[in-house]
Amino acid sequence: MFLPFLAAAQGRGLNDRITNDLSRLPAMDAVVDSFMTRWSLRGVSLSVMRNDSLLYARGYGRADASKPMTPGTLLRMASVSKLITAVGIMKLQERGKLVLDTPVFGPFGILDGYDQYITDDNYYLITVEHLLRHQAGFTQKGGDPMFSTPAMMRAIGTSKAPTQEQLTRYLLRRPLAYLPGTDQEYSNFGYLLLSMIIEKITGESYEAWTKREVLEPAGCTDFHIGGNFYEDRFPGETRYFMHKEAKPINSFDGRGQVERCYGGNDIHGLSGAGAWIGSTPELARFVASIDGISAVPDQINPFTVYQMTARLSDEIFSLGWVDCTVDGEWTRTGSFSGTSALVKTFPDGETWVLISNTSTWMGSRFSRETGALCKNLRARFSDQLPERDLFAD
Repeated sequence: MFLPFLAAAQGRGLNDRITNDLSRLPAMDAVVDSFMTRWSLRGVSLSVMRNDSLLYARGYGRADASKPMTPGTLLRMASVSKLITAVGIMKLQERGKLVLDTPVFGPFGILDGYDQYITDDNYYLITVEHLLRHQAGFTQKGGDPMFSTPAMMRAIGTSKAPTQEQLTRYLLRRPLAYLPGTDQEYSNFGYLLLSMIIEKITGESYEAWTKREVLEPAGCTDFHIGGNFYEDRFPGETRYFMHKEAKPINSFDGRGQVERCYGGNDIHGLSGAGAWIGSTPELARFVASIDGISAVPDQINPFTVYQMTARLSDEIFSLGWVDCTVDGEWTRTGSFSGTSALVKTFPDGETWVLISNTSTWMGSRFSRETGALCKNLRARFSDQLPERDLFAD
């Protein structure tokens, strides 16, 4: 029987308790340092878990000019946030609050009150599962609306970043790019709608409910919806850095020229699509609560674990995870300016979590490089990792 209060108690203080002094493998650390030099990364956090035991957790480089990166440093995780949102939706399904084929819009839909804005009747075919699998019919042609705030402000006629409701009302006037369920195109807006669904069903803010019902039961007590500007940083959060070729841009809210990672986009407005920050040990702990391994009791049932990780075809996204192979390798990536995040779980129960605090010229393609790094480290050093559990120390 899973006891949420016990898991939360075990995880409390994790970010303060686990320090760089507890993990040192010189040969592996040298490979990470070399990778950082090659890509001009200021800081990296790495955690390795096997069968729900945290074997290794170390920060490399700098979290700020005067602070080293530590395992407990908080970092933006970008679209890794979608995994957290998906678990929230699946827990609502387990509690009988929705089913995956529940309509999103229309008289029997969860998000009512939008009918007057819908011009394409195919919106009424969108289900919760379509949103989870990026199959709702939304397109990023012409720009991702979640990263086009100035254009949305002009279109809506507002001097401030649009609210979720304003953005939704505007975007629902657009025709869908394809019939829901017949194709897929990655959609941040779809996961914003999932965040709104959680709010509508629970009657609480997405952040408050998700912290209490999804993160704290996993032992994650230091996750937050992140801010947009440097002055919005949380205690213990890293500074984010751009690559040296990056130029200042206009801020999303019109306040002037900014570094792209600090005001180039409305990160806070992404909500469950990409706004969470946390540490790599706590993110590993979250994965331990949804991976089907019993050492850390799962907060979702075995069938839900299967639903989330089953590979239906090469053309269909998994639920929350970005890719799950037939042999049991699960991947979730995330990136935007100043951040690249990777969670990779392998069939033998080993999970590698890596987040950096620096943009590279490759942008989102950099996820492939971090994935290759983790596979290299795993092949060379997995059998040298200490047999212990830093979660329990």
